[in-house]
Amino acid sequence: MEGIIFIIIAAISGLAMAIQGSLNSGLGKVIGDLEATFVVHVIATMLVSLLLFIFSLGKGDLSQLSEAPWYTYLGGILNVIILYGVIYSIPNLGVANATTAIITGQVLTAILVDHFGLFGLEKIHFQWTQLVGVLFLAIGVKLLYVK
Repeated sequence: MEGIIFIIIAAISGLAMAIQGSLNSGLGKVIGDLEATFVVHVIATMLVSLLLFIFSLGKGDLSQLSEAPWYTYLGGILNVIILYGVIYSIPNLGVANATTAIITGQVLTAILVDHFGLFGLEKIHFQWTQLVGVLFLAIGVKLLYVK
């Protein structure tokens, strides 16, 4: 039963990503793509600051910041790349096309991260059926592309 909750939360995250990408792209059309990326990050920083420092919802310890491996800080850089890529691609491809391509890239990368146990994660060895799944996702990208 616990696994189902994780799947539901992940699905809700995917739903939010599609809506977020659409909203961010709309903002990008008005103020510019890089400018929208900036504004969205400022809003996110303000929200997380409220959650951490006003509502005390964090369960971690910021004093341990220096203990994290250097490469874990690259997530901030990747976040900018992700957000900008979504803002840029959705108006050019459409939400369904862009989201399917994004998910295909995510799954392919996730398979590699799992297989090699990158970033300190547990190794989950590659299965050929995963490659078939990624192939089907890639076919889905092609089938959904209607421009």
